[in-house]
Amino acid sequence: MKVEQRRWTADGGWEITRDKEIGDSANLVLAFGSRGVLSDAARFDEMKGFYPNAHILSGTTSGEILDIEVTDDTISLTAIEFEKTTLKTASLNIADLEDSFKAGQQLAQELNADDLAHIFVLSDGLKVNGSELVKGFNDVLPESIAVTGGLAGDAANFEKTLVGLDAAASDGNVVAIGLFGSDLKVGHGSKGGWDSFGPERVVTKATANVLYELDGESALELYKKYLGDKAAELPGSGLLFPLAIKETPEQAAVVRTLLAVDEEAGSMTFAGDIPEGSSAQLMKANFDKLIDASYDAAEITLEALGNDADLAILVSCVGRKLILDQRIEEEVEEVRSVLGDDTPISGFYSYGEISPLTPSVNCELHNQTMTITTFSEN
Repeated sequence: MKVEQRRWTADGGWEITRDKEIGDSANLVLAFGSRGVLSDAARFDEMKGFYPNAHILSGTTSGEILDIEVTDDTISLTAIEFEKTTLKTASLNIADLEDSFKAGQQLAQELNADDLAHIFVLSDGLKVNGSELVKGFNDVLPESIAVTGGLAGDAANFEKTLVGLDAAASDGNVVAIGLFGSDLKVGHGSKGGWDSFGPERVVTKATANVLYELDGESALELYKKYLGDKAAELPGSGLLFPLAIKETPEQAAVVRTLLAVDEEAGSMTFAGDIPEGSSAQLMKANFDKLIDASYDAAEITLEALGNDADLAILVSCVGRKLILDQRIEEEVEEVRSVLGDDTPISGFYSYGEISPLTPSVNCELHNQTMTITTFSEN
């Protein structure tokens, strides 16, 4: 596997940061950038000029990762030449949230095969119910096939997200890249580092990913109580207090982050499902634990890989970026300290992360985590 990387900035245009001279031989390009930048079709045309034979997968972000730098309003581009692995793409445009489960099923069916090794997914971050999307994948795929990726972001605006495959990025798209062959090794790890606080509450009224009541009382009013003066800044300020959700006492908690509020309906829309009857507990940030979680996620993915990585794709949450603020690059530096200096690192800040919670289990939608996927070819 050969990896070349570039960054686009408004001031300097395209700059090569890792040169492997693989232009015509690249077969996959991952391009992560802000909505304002990727919505300009000229950027896609330029990328296609650099890598004319590659599939180009692009998505909007809440921040771009390239090496150990985190930037805004740029494009982080990673071009890959898989030398022993074959690729197949599948994509669709989703009409509404009720289609999310079927979308996952359809994409999985298109890619499922005996020699399928891995699926990487990039999805619209606002029009797609991420929980239902991954359930659709899990419904079709065997547990031996991991799915990783994330939901596109839009800074902290929550207005529109864009995803593209071999065309300029647009809204409503879900794209899956199937990787095939026995020579590809894939590792994955996902960790949060948040602290739970307060009582566990029961979800007493919810529909899919829309929450109305906890313990029979308004969940929105509960959030406003904890946010205080910052309640006026909802939904963005809700990222400070994600929810830990457990469907059963024995189940590991998944974290859910707020995407939107409806004052008239008294509802809160999250990036993933909030099942009625599940337990919910508020969480808050612990800066050192958030950063340490990135180190732990990197260790897990490297253990799963069993050797050094040829490439690492990081999908972290917009909530982590807003909270860590000027310390944000520390979590990427922790990943670098585990993977070593030779592994190319790329990625983005998202509205949701897709990865198995632990090795050898189906994928889950996560929020507020650092999720890492590593690749190597034998």
